[in-house]
Amino acid sequence: MIVSRQKPFDELLAQLDGSQRIFLVGCAKCATVCKSGGEEEIWKMQESLAAVGKEVTGSLIIDEACHMLRAQRDLRGKKDMVEDADAFLVLACGAGVQSVSSSLDKKTVAGLDTLFLGNILRFGQFEQRCSLCGTCLLTRTGGICPVTACPKGLLNGPCGGMDQGHCETSPEKECAWVQIFQRLQRQGAEAALQNSVAPKDYSSCRSPRSLKLDR
Repeated sequence: MIVSRQKPFDELLAQLDGSQRIFLVGCAKCATVCKSGGEEEIWKMQESLAAVGKEVTGSLIIDEACHMLRAQRDLRGKKDMVEDADAFLVLACGAGVQSVSSSLDKKTVAGLDTLFLGNILRFGQFEQRCSLCGTCLLTRTGGICPVTACPKGLLNGPCGGMDQGHCETSPEKECAWVQIFQRLQRQGAEAALQNSVAPKDYSSCRSPRSLKLDR
């Protein structure tokens, strides 16, 4: 789940300055669940823009805004509305914005701040559980990610600042490595922590990562 929140309306208006006719794009997946860019939010945005004198030429909820071919196809289905617009306001994550912008030669405004990859705890409550590091340790660490759960991102913990099972950076928070050890202990798998983990090689992060699946 890509967690996002809507940017302040005043900030969006500043970005739309000089554009009178706006086409709205939302996402039926993550942004809908986060209530930042679903059908209800698109409708509210249309009303807000009309109240300040902007014209909305049309709107579209893409099933998965990050799917570039689907975004292109769905935008073609709204061709006249798309061509009438001066700018596009996209209520989707950063990947969705780029799917839309790659399909158009018109100004594209990101309507959301993309926050993190998270888990749904309950309706309207999310928590970051993955940092998308590209080298997953979850098998070794009992299904708890130390890169994300530990404020220091320690691969071999706990650190010397741990106090009675709690993190020195957030005393109310239980140390991630204590959680990892206790879970592995319950599973009888403490031996998984006997060998230390080598530092991560971040050289691959110098350029955007891509993946092509074999068919």
